[in-house]
Amino acid sequence: MPDAKKITTLLLKKYPNPRTALNFTNPLELLVAAILSAQCTDARVNEVTKTLFKKYRSAKDFAAADPKAFENEIRPTGFFKNKAKMIIGCCQKLVRDFKGQVPQTLEELTTLPGVGRKTANVVLGSAFGKQAIAVDTHVLRVSNRLGIAHSENPDKVEEELIRQVPNSKLTAFNLAMILHGRETCTARSPKCGRCVLYDECGWPEKSKDRI
Repeated sequence: MPDAKKITTLLLKKYPNPRTALNFTNPLELLVAAILSAQCTDARVNEVTKTLFKKYRSAKDFAAADPKAFENEIRPTGFFKNKAKMIIGCCQKLVRDFKGQVPQTLEELTTLPGVGRKTANVVLGSAFGKQAIAVDTHVLRVSNRLGIAHSENPDKVEEELIRQVPNSKLTAFNLAMILHGRETCTARSPKCGRCVLYDECGWPEKSKDRI
C-alpha cells in the first residue's frame, strides 16, 4: 500500500506553497469562480471574472443580476444558462439566509444552489484556510493511479484521502495534487520519468520511459 504521508511530503517539497489557480479577493468571488469553473479551464474563468468582479461586488449585486445579461457575461465559460441560474440563485439565498455572507461550514455551503461538496471544499480550503479535500478530475485520477484511492466516486475518494493524509496538510496536499495532475500525472501521456512520486506510485502502467 503506498504511503500517503510520504507522498504528501514529496508533493509539498515540490510545491511548497500551492495555491488555487482561480483568481479571487474574497470568499464570494471564489465561490462564484468555482461554480463557473465546472467544465471550463481556470484560465478562461479568470478572463471572465476579471470584468465580472468589477461589476458585481456583493452577493446582493449578483442576486439582482438580470439573467439574460448575466448569461452573456459568463457565456465563454460554457453551460452559461445553468451557471447563471445557479449563481443568481446561490446569491439570493446568501442574501436571504446568510446576510449576504458566504458561510464557513460544509453543511451550510452545500445548501446553496450549485454548490456540491467539491465547490464547498474549494471555498473552505482556499478562502477560509480550513483543512479540506476538493476532489476534482486531477485528484480523482492521480489518487487512483497512486493507489491511495480506489474509487471513481469523488465522495468516497475524499473519505479515503482524509483517512490517510495528515489532517494539518489536507488543503496543501489537495492543491499540490491538482498541480501535479496538470503538470506531470496528466490524463494522456503522463511524464512518469520525471515524477517525484515514481517510487511511491502503485500504478501498473507507470514507466520511466514516459518523459
